[in-house]
Amino acid sequence: MQHDEVIWQVIRHKHCSFMSKITTGIFCRNPYNVTGICNRSSCPLANSRYATIRDHDGVFYLYMKTIERAHKPNDLWERVKLPRNYEKALELIDKHLMYWPKLLVHKIKQRLTKMTQMRIRMRKLALKTREKIMTTPRKEKKREARREEKAEKAAVLDKAIEKELLARLENGIYDGIYNLPFNKFLQTLDTDELQAEDENEGESEVEYVEGNFELEEEDDIEDLGMKDYHLSNDEEVDDDDDDDDDDDEVNAVEEQRVRRKPKSAHEKSEKDEFGKKLKKRPRIHVEVEHEEGGERQKVTF
Repeated sequence: MQHDEVIWQVIRHKHCSFMSKITTGIFCRNPYNVTGICNRSSCPLANSRYATIRDHDGVFYLYMKTIERAHKPNDLWERVKLPRNYEKALELIDKHLMYWPKLLVHKIKQRLTKMTQMRIRMRKLALKTREKIMTTPRKEKKREARREEKAEKAAVLDKAIEKELLARLENGIYDGIYNLPFNKFLQTLDTDELQAEDENEGESEVEYVEGNFELEEEDDIEDLGMKDYHLSNDEEVDDDDDDDDDDDEVNAVEEQRVRRKPKSAHEKSEKDEFGKKLKKRPRIHVEVEHEEGGERQKVTF
């Protein structure tokens, strides 16, 4: 069985890990202590029936301990959440601690009041904009300054070496093939191409372009059409005079058409149509008789 008086005698006069003695008094660092003072009525270890209030992320909880749960450390404390309203929280405390000692109930209500005031002050301070002072150690500043100086010196030295090597290479001091960085090689090629393009733009170029023969072909077609037109007119006149001469001229025109190759499909089709018209041209025979002489004359059209 748990004996509160024996526990208190051991804690008070021998050793307690939560006890802190200072010039102003003896205090208790146990989180379940109601007042924070090390005495018989406020000690959570030496009282089998005890109650307190704790804060979890701005939410208040009422913790209660009874002798019936002393043999179960996992279920030793009963926790009840308190509302944010101060008056409702007091009513809930009175309801759960109705038959508890009046002194303990009064201390619990005092703790609730202090914690409520502390929460209000914390909210007000959070709304205000306050300057935050940040300290930077001197050793880090000095270390960073030394590193910057070393990096600048190394960069200047690398550039000077690069310029000197390029100057020697241009002057022809180094003959042969060298293993240069690929990126540098590409940069030099780009610069050479740009210089060559600039030089080429300055010179005037002469180009030869293929001529346009469409106009000449059209002129030839027109000339051929006019020739065929004159030939047809001449043939019609000659047909009236003599049928034999007409056949000879038609044959001559056909021979010329076979020898001369047309330059386009359109011209060829026109010539074929014209030849067919000449071949299929109907002939008209007219006979005239004179009553007096009785002579007949034939005329063909």
